[in-house]
Amino acid sequence: MRILLFGKNGQLGWELQRSLAPLGEVIALGTHDQPCADFTRPSDVAATVRALAPDVIVNAAAYTAVDKAESEPQVASEVNAVTPGVLAEAVAGLGAWLVHYSTDYVFDGTGVTPWREDSPTNPVNEYGRSKLAGEENIRASGCRHLIFRTSWVYAARGGNFAKTMLKLAQERDALKVIDDQFGAPTGADLLADITSHALRAVMNDEAFAGTYHAVAAGETNWHGYARHVIARARAAGVPVKVADDAIQAVPTSEFPTPARRPANSRLDTHKLRNAFGLHLPDWRMGVDRMLTELLEK
Repeated sequence: MRILLFGKNGQLGWELQRSLAPLGEVIALGTHDQPCADFTRPSDVAATVRALAPDVIVNAAAYTAVDKAESEPQVASEVNAVTPGVLAEAVAGLGAWLVHYSTDYVFDGTGVTPWREDSPTNPVNEYGRSKLAGEENIRASGCRHLIFRTSWVYAARGGNFAKTMLKLAQERDALKVIDDQFGAPTGADLLADITSHALRAVMNDEAFAGTYHAVAAGETNWHGYARHVIARARAAGVPVKVADDAIQAVPTSEFPTPARRPANSRLDTHKLRNAFGLHLPDWRMGVDRMLTELLEK
């Protein structure tokens, strides 16, 4: 099997290079590579797909600057919606498979119930609208596909919330962290492993094609996430300056941003677990593993 991976240099793309390797030959491309993998050039990306004629295309490329998308919606749309649609049409022409990643931001974040794959979508920011349009363009192409919606993705490689909290905890006597947004921190390594398991299954049975929610088990808010990270660091002997009772829980309104964030980012994973027979570990397991890797450096 020949697999073409877009977005090789991102957190997820890096992990996918590992997880996809046992399935076949992986051709991994980044934005500045040749042949063209620049998602601001849709026709050139489609030409790359046609020239390489892979069996599977895995798209880990995306515009993820949520706040910046509010001021440049056309760029976000091109990368997250237009190019995935053109890509999907090329995939359909080859009779190949497309794996694509989407987000909890396709929902409006109301209520407390975890979102199902068939829950009504209603994005509240430009990033979410661009990702939803990308999903819709892929489905409209008629190509065989897997779309994974996920949330709060992190990795030891690159920047993430946990690293920011570790840095601030060593510099400040007090912290304010949002406590009214809920979700599940999900490791890029877990998402990459889910992808490879699902891809093997769908290659044997096309009935598994479609959209799935893929996140770690359990839930927390950003305040709970921060406290967990800082407690682990303190236990590991990191010189943490902030006291546990000085990590203050505050509402989203304390930190106004250009893009509105959904409060409820919980995703229901029953469909994924039942279809592929997967056990999804609690979010703390992946975060603890990442912290061990970070703190041992």
